[in-house]
Amino acid sequence: MAQLYAGTSGFAYPAWKPSFYPAKLPSKQFLEHYATRLNAVEINYTFRRLPNAATLEGWVKQTQAGFLFAVKAHQRITHIRRLKDSEEATSIFFRAIDPLRTSGHLGPVLFQLPPNFRCNAEVLAAFLTQLPTDVRCAFEFRHASWLNQEIYGLLEKHRAGLCLAESDKFEVPEVVTADFVYCRLRKEEYTPDDRRAVAAKARELLAGGKDVFVFFKHEETPDGALYAEEILRG
Repeated sequence: MAQLYAGTSGFAYPAWKPSFYPAKLPSKQFLEHYATRLNAVEINYTFRRLPNAATLEGWVKQTQAGFLFAVKAHQRITHIRRLKDSEEATSIFFRAIDPLRTSGHLGPVLFQLPPNFRCNAEVLAAFLTQLPTDVRCAFEFRHASWLNQEIYGLLEKHRAGLCLAESDKFEVPEVVTADFVYCRLRKEEYTPDDRRAVAAKARELLAGGKDVFVFFKHEETPDGALYAEEILRG
């Protein structure tokens, strides 16, 4: 049965008190509390630093079975190597996050490309062959040149997801290329009508047999976390 996962990008925000985190909750218990209310979180930390095993094992211990960590791929892969000649960097990255995979807590890996990285189908095709087949991978393209049928076909061939990212400046068309859908909701405001539309779309995708991941951006307010909780309630 298809599953809905909803959360935010990050969880370690004292500013979410008291509306999401209890006022007196210590920061070391944030993740444990977060996992009682939401079932996934997007980790941006891994974009800049490779996590150590002890950190990941600690996260696993604080979360229940079924809770997933979606992790952003390291910048060496996406921004420095720009997917090219990145076999070693990619291998190192997947080894670093292996404690999440072996514990059953690894969600999709997000490859977020730089906004000035123009479409290069040849580079993407070669890179896709390097990815492990037992890990879900999603690609967030931030240059419009990537949004074409050739790229969608490559993703579909390798069962990789097109990240459906939206912001006030850029929006990816709703094209499904895998057995899961990864949504990054980055607009400044989501009205009640907007959130109802997100929930309705999620239900439609679930009915079509797709697992759905919905992540709101983190804010200096708890709104994103509360919106994610609302989506999970249906």
